[in-house]
Amino acid sequence: MQRGGRRFKSVWLHFVSIILSSVCSTFEIQLHGLLKLLRHRNYDVWKGNVTYAKTEESCTKNCRDRNQAFSWYKGRRYYHGVWGSPEAVKNYKLFLNRLTENPDLLMQVDGTGDVFVSELAAEFLRYAESLNMDKVGVGHFKRVIGFLVETYGELVANEFSPKKLKVVRNKIAKAGTLCRIMINDYTRRIVHIFKWGVGEEFVVPNIVVALREVKALRKGEQGVRDNPPRREVADDVVKRTLPFMPPTIAAMVRVQRQTGMRPSEICRMMVGDINRLKEQDGLWHYVLKTHKTERHVGIGKIVPLGPKEQRLIAPYLAGKSADESVFSPHQAVRERREHLRAERKSKLTPSQRERDRFRAKHPAEKVGDFYDKHSYRKAIEHAIKKANKILPDAEKIPNWTPYQLRHAAATATEEAEGLDIAQAQLGHTSVNTTKRYAHAQLKIAEELALNRQDPFDEPTELKKT
Repeated sequence: MQRGGRRFKSVWLHFVSIILSSVCSTFEIQLHGLLKLLRHRNYDVWKGNVTYAKTEESCTKNCRDRNQAFSWYKGRRYYHGVWGSPEAVKNYKLFLNRLTENPDLLMQVDGTGDVFVSELAAEFLRYAESLNMDKVGVGHFKRVIGFLVETYGELVANEFSPKKLKVVRNKIAKAGTLCRIMINDYTRRIVHIFKWGVGEEFVVPNIVVALREVKALRKGEQGVRDNPPRREVADDVVKRTLPFMPPTIAAMVRVQRQTGMRPSEICRMMVGDINRLKEQDGLWHYVLKTHKTERHVGIGKIVPLGPKEQRLIAPYLAGKSADESVFSPHQAVRERREHLRAERKSKLTPSQRERDRFRAKHPAEKVGDFYDKHSYRKAIEHAIKKANKILPDAEKIPNWTPYQLRHAAATATEEAEGLDIAQAQLGHTSVNTTKRYAHAQLKIAEELALNRQDPFDEPTELKKT
């Protein structure tokens, strides 16, 4: 009866583990340690403290856990060696020392266990989130970890190889949602995860050395696509789109076009980031606490705001605290509803009035306090679709994105002032980076071609004689 009961318990735990595995989504990290714990017949309750115990002597001869000294820590077993041996005592002390260095450790740290790819990915993701990395960066890591764990989550991290990295890369490419540049970026992120594992002594250094030898996908390789290069958007196209935008979005677009800021920078502008100490000189300073290239240049970024930008921003500063967004999605929603109300031809019904009162007391939670580059882009797309519904075919507005405004600002500045001035406006440390945004070089070359003189042509007067 006892053996039958154990068999029933083992089957039941295995069934529970299968259910847990099935509900894990593709982009979530598989809880390998928890599943392994549930499958183990000598499982214990989930504990946050460290225990020191001996495995049951009733294990079968093929059971590797027989008469082993182990510790429980946060629901996992950490084996130290044969019970009662000096090696087990030594490994147990080492285990405690390593836990002192890293209390959140959930892996084998005594040198005798194996770290799985899923466990390495989980620890790295926890580390990345602790750095207050931007949501976009963490989101990319979560997505690439989803591909990695889905393919090799049950693999020991030290057994990962360049060929396995190529398998994951091919899986990312077959998904069909990413271009070649992003596929190469995701591949580098996988290498970065293992590089971090080397620093934490979870992975041997040779693994990273080998993974770095995987060559990036080149342009034109079969099975991957390249997106066309981003170009500037014409000012006339933007001007025809502005009337179909809420005033908040229209102000964001105009300020971004004039300053050349990145979409993320205009979206996270807070009232407290506006410095008016130079107002007597006719300038405000938008002081960015963090920016995209901060880790490369090591300095902060200041965007000067002239009188034209100040007139656009000033109405959105009144009555707000320092930590509130200048361009609030809540205000854009109110503006949109007021516009719809103004265009309404029929009278409001009592139920609609009650709905408005309810919305005023219980604002929608899905509307955030700040725009991000995705919601900002979608707002512009909505305005373009709204315009194209009523415009004739000859006047349809082509699709454009917020980042094209940055390219438009760079190109206009390069044409008027030169490439160096465009570099200062965009905040680039290298002029080569600015060349990817400023596209006036071709226009200058075309003008030179029209007015070019051939130094070997004979003068017209000599030809006549």
